[in-house]
Amino acid sequence: MSFFDPSPIIERMLLASDKISDLNFSVGQPPQVEINGRLAPVQPLGLQRLTPYQTEIIAMTLLRGHPDAAEKLVRTGAVDLSFSLPSRTRFRVNIFQQRGTYSIVMRVIPTEIPTLRSLGLPPQLAEIANLRNGIVLVTGPTGSGKSSTLAAVIDLINETKHYHIVTIEDPIEFLHTHKNSTINQREVGTDAVDFPSALRAALRQAPKVILIGEMRDLETTEIALEAAETGHLVLSTLHTIDASKTIDRIIGLYPKNEEPVIRTRLAQTFRYIISQRLIPRADGRGRVAAVEILKSTPRTREYIQEGESEGKSLLDAMRDGQLDGMQDFDTVIKGMIESGVITLEDGLAFATNQNNLLLALKGLSSGEDYLRTQGAPALRPEGVASMLEVIE
Repeated sequence: MSFFDPSPIIERMLLASDKISDLNFSVGQPPQVEINGRLAPVQPLGLQRLTPYQTEIIAMTLLRGHPDAAEKLVRTGAVDLSFSLPSRTRFRVNIFQQRGTYSIVMRVIPTEIPTLRSLGLPPQLAEIANLRNGIVLVTGPTGSGKSSTLAAVIDLINETKHYHIVTIEDPIEFLHTHKNSTINQREVGTDAVDFPSALRAALRQAPKVILIGEMRDLETTEIALEAAETGHLVLSTLHTIDASKTIDRIIGLYPKNEEPVIRTRLAQTFRYIISQRLIPRADGRGRVAAVEILKSTPRTREYIQEGESEGKSLLDAMRDGQLDGMQDFDTVIKGMIESGVITLEDGLAFATNQNNLLLALKGLSSGEDYLRTQGAPALRPEGVASMLEVIE
């Protein structure tokens, strides 16, 4: 076995912790593992600072058997694919070029399908399994658990309904088995050319539920909306930081003159927009999901169709919509701080509006202690609610 066969290297790296989310191979650094959101160096089989030759050999080995992926890497400079350690672990792999060398990031995919409960998600999300049509979006930055949430929802539908479910992924992450439902999983690049063609084909395959790994472009988004409008339940993800930004992102894909039409269509077809942020736990034992939930109600549909205005924002609707199962990030984060699940400092770092959260926490002794020892964070300029917006 060649020294640069990735399997023994990866197996040794996985021994570093049982909480590894990613493996990272970058030139000039030793192999690294990400544990609870932080990178840590490891030296599997004595491998130290990686050379361009070493990362290229690892990349080429991972690409073996994926000729289309290799061609795409050369053409575009980046490619996604899946990799498996037999009988152990599956990975979602991204290989990309940077400064003329190759870097590799491997996301660990749990072998067991998670549940809403095991992920610590709000129980009202189980209602998604009972939806007959419409679109459900799970949003958040990379590594916020979007795929895990969708896998849990699909598994719940699989257990409780007798449906035909089609997933279109790039690459396939969680491997579902047939339960009460029948699940067909298609991988872009292997089973299909791209998302739009796979999605068009899915509409001819009589599914009740369609999962789209990501709504990346206008064409995919348009077909997804058409599917939701014609009686399918469509589940997908977007890289947006909250519900309002998700609506803006979708509308922004369309020409300006089509905005009124797309607002009406989106208001009528959306069922849930779920946004996630993973925050370090105060006890150091991993991370916890803070979840924002926007649900379709007469009020939220009106705000999407007519546009948000002062006193008529989706954030206002979520804050007032607890009885409907809605919740906003800062209220959730405030509760986590008050219960000691996360620290005040981490809560503020992940808040949508840090200043408002500080005001809401003013009576907390922990908040007073923090403000006394650290000083109140400088007020941000008007219009900049969170560093998350700057990052996006």
